[in-house]
Amino acid sequence: MPRGSNAKRERQYEHIKESAQERGVGEERAEEIAARTVNKARARAGESRTASRTSIEDMSSSRRGGLRSHSGAAGPTRDQLYEEAKKKNIHGRSNMTKDELARALGR
Repeated sequence: MPRGSNAKRERQYEHIKESAQERGVGEERAEEIAARTVNKARARAGESRTASRTSIEDMSSSRRGGLRSHSGAAGPTRDQLYEEAKKKNIHGRSNMTKDELARALGR
């Protein structure tokens, strides 16, 4: 559990960890996912002393999770695919559709 947390964040951590384990993620990885998610939520809420720019400006973890959970077979959003293509430096990504991005990423 991240240091400096309150009871709400501890419950959030446990819930995320258990959820990840139910999906078949190993315990160590589930703990990492939960800690990162809680730390990002704390940073966005102003509960931490320091916060990275991406923690504050990026899409919130709950919003991203909501998009994924309700997208069903549609998978990740175009924006999520675009960001992944950007990291992999795929040429022409800005003009690609969601399907084209998915193909370029090998999905």
